[in-house]
Amino acid sequence: MKNTLVTTDYHFSDQTNVYHGKVRDVYSIGKDTLVMIATDRISAFDVVLPQGIPYKGQVLNQIAAKFLDATADIVPNWKQATPDPMVTVGLRCEPYKVEMVIRGYLTGSAWREYKNGARTLCGLSLPDGLKEDQKFPTPIITPTTKADEGHDENISREEIIAQGLVWREEYEQLEKYTLALFQRGTEMAAQKGLILVDTKYEFGKKDGKIYLIDEIHTPDSSRYFYADTYQDLFAKGQEQRQLSKEFVRKWLMENGFQGKEGQHIPEMTEAYCNSVSERYIELYEKIVGEPFVKADIADVEGRIEKNITAYLKK
Repeated sequence: MKNTLVTTDYHFSDQTNVYHGKVRDVYSIGKDTLVMIATDRISAFDVVLPQGIPYKGQVLNQIAAKFLDATADIVPNWKQATPDPMVTVGLRCEPYKVEMVIRGYLTGSAWREYKNGARTLCGLSLPDGLKEDQKFPTPIITPTTKADEGHDENISREEIIAQGLVWREEYEQLEKYTLALFQRGTEMAAQKGLILVDTKYEFGKKDGKIYLIDEIHTPDSSRYFYADTYQDLFAKGQEQRQLSKEFVRKWLMENGFQGKEGQHIPEMTEAYCNSVSERYIELYEKIVGEPFVKADIADVEGRIEKNITAYLKK
């Protein structure tokens, strides 16, 4: 796609390392600073898809920045500045080797496992008779391992502690932060007529202190339903109107791709990529509650380099 940012190769002053993730490129500056660029890449089933999505990086970065600011009273976070619409600069923390996934409803991958007969999820027992998109009595935490490559794997609280991935006291604190963040996100979504269905949080540690890191409450890390139609659609057993990346996963599955060996990614036409872009912008405007202002993407690589360089000089 024209003017999408799918690769970066910058060389900043005092740069010590660069990490190219599935969606974000993270530049280490000195010992304590990270420059995180939200690219327009999109991933599903732990595979980076071949085409970029216009404005996706800007959408994710700006949503995450707003929610980091809105939850800083719950837990300190890594963000220090957003010098460009697609860039966040912040503290370098040592990440925990688990991701804290929290679910308010039985949907997505959890529903697919349940439908196939699973009654235990990350060590938690689920009763028979649940339906797709059913609300849990209270949100459940279903952590995953954080894989450097390949698939993240579900893991139980007991396994995390037994394997020494996180010490018990710290894990209990991560659970408290996760529940509090999800409650805040739920309240903010409700004000905009949305339901925060499930999401994930990542945490890190610096100088003995826990920080919230990475993104928060974006369509890549979260799923939202429209509140006004939830009950009616659930009662009828119909698919929920939702704002998340799940529609991309469903499109891939309908076209025979789930990231398994031998499967091929279907063609992503310009029209399809633009339709995905529109869905991301729709979520931004719905959850943030203000119009999305498209940044100038005539020279997106140059704009980002200029803005980061100017910030680091300060």
